Amino acid sequence: MGKLEEKSKKRSKKKNLQRIILQTVATAGILGIGLIAPQVVGALGKLGLLPNFRQKEYISSSASKMVKKGLLKYNGKFYELTSLGKERLRRWEFSNFSINKPRKWDKKWRLIIFDIPDKKRRVRDQIRSLFKSAGLYLLQESVWVYPYDCEDIIALLKTDFGVGKNLLYLIVEELENDKHLREEFGLI
Repeated sequence: MGKLEEKSKKRSKKKNLQRIILQTVATAGILGIGLIAPQVVGALGKLGLLPNFRQKEYISSSASKMVKKGLLKYNGKFYELTSLGKERLRRWEFSNFSINKPRKWDKKWRLIIFDIPDKKRRVRDQIRSLFKSAGLYLLQESVWVYPYDCEDIIALLKTDFGVGKNLLYLIVEELENDKHLREEFGLI
């Protein structure tokens, strides 16, 4: 394994460890250091992310780094999720989201149109990336199409990213020249 692959693997393990710690704290609300270790260690053990020795040291070190980054607060007894930590966790959850596909297509297209101002370029890029990873199809610039219901996800995105008025969700019964789209989504 090359050095570049090794660094990438370490970064991935670090990100997964941070994600698991944030999820654990988020699930319990407030968590004491004595409680965080067994839950996180168990999850990491199942994923094979930590060697058996020095597990608590890795978790403690990662949690204190997350405090320095502003993702967690530690008051001497408990870890709490900060607003920045909640936002980071939400972004990680969104980056892995997928939309459930029903067995049968209802023959309606979902169009998502957005016009997000340049001052929110980062948010716009994140939403674009999420749409790509979820399998939406870019029909035209800032116009995405999907054959299945995704209204709940879009509503969540609007709220979390603060772009409610900049994002429009349409359900369309007929879309001109949609043969290439039906082929794209395997609906033919």
